[in-house]
Amino acid sequence: MKVEEILTAMSNKGLRITEQRKTLAKLFVEHSGYLAPKEVYEHMSKMYPGMSFDTVYRNLRVLHEMDIIEQFMFEEGVKFKLHCHAHDHHHHFICLECENTVPFEFCPMDYVKTVPDGFTPVKHKFDIYGYCDSCRH
Repeated sequence: MKVEEILTAMSNKGLRITEQRKTLAKLFVEHSGYLAPKEVYEHMSKMYPGMSFDTVYRNLRVLHEMDIIEQFMFEEGVKFKLHCHAHDHHHHFICLECENTVPFEFCPMDYVKTVPDGFTPVKHKFDIYGYCDSCRH
């Protein structure tokens, strides 16, 4: 995904395209790995000293809701990465060492036979963490 595509999607969603949002889009396009909210905030606050952590986090949420970035839970907390756009519904194998991420289409929810009475699933997350061949050795 390119910066222009992200900005167009944001504009189509009715969001104002500010210099801060341009910088945020560029950060994710140019960074191939995962970014913690604190890392994003530190990057943004160098360029925009008055920017608050809440503003950064709110924009991360907006980008996540728009499927521009994906959210992942690591032991040290939540991190974000540019959406891989492998296909609409997918899950990931994630290397804990190099953070290489490989999407896969298999969905374990396809094999869930029952859910608790009174519960209606509307969303789920399933990622597998481990080590790739290069990092395992």
